[in-house]
Amino acid sequence: MLDYFFSQYKNYPTSDVILEITAVLFGLLSVWFAKKDHIWVFPTGLINTAIYVYLLWKWTLLGDMMINGYYFVMSIYGWYHWTRKKEGVVEFPISRLSNAEKWISFYIFTATILFVIIVYLFFNKFTTWTAYVDTFITGVFFVGMWLMAKRKVENWILWIIGDIVSIPLYFYKGYTFTSFQYIVFTIIAIFGYLEWKKTLNNSVQK
Repeated sequence: MLDYFFSQYKNYPTSDVILEITAVLFGLLSVWFAKKDHIWVFPTGLINTAIYVYLLWKWTLLGDMMINGYYFVMSIYGWYHWTRKKEGVVEFPISRLSNAEKWISFYIFTATILFVIIVYLFFNKFTTWTAYVDTFITGVFFVGMWLMAKRKVENWILWIIGDIVSIPLYFYKGYTFTSFQYIVFTIIAIFGYLEWKKTLNNSVQK
């Protein structure tokens, strides 16, 4: 059983295996802090994404690398956005998407898909079905990260969709630790959605 799941790591440099495990641990911490609506979601996320940008570049997974590069930038923005206060009160608490933000989300998704298609065509990466799935989840995760930085409760719905798709995708690619990470991500994202929704409902009732 262990050989079935982890045989692909036999030819990996030990340093890469250690880096992947480290990235997974910080990724789990980041999602857990997000669930708790805690500012540490961003520093832990920065470590996770920085490691994955390096690893995915080595693995030539361009779509995934761009996702993590974008996460890195948006984590910096989100860190700033979440800490903004007005007269001692958090300026941007948990909230729902406005109609304007729904359209912005649609534009981000569409623009991301088009950008990834151009990049994949340029590097001739549309050679397997995984490239098409990569393109889709890149769009989903780009919107999800933007919504998290904006503290919108709907971000969890996109994380759940993207995480579920990523579980078999990464296992098929041979990155078992990362695949397992997305299983845990999915579970935490479900509870994160329920917890943020409860917090939002309680704030509305006050």
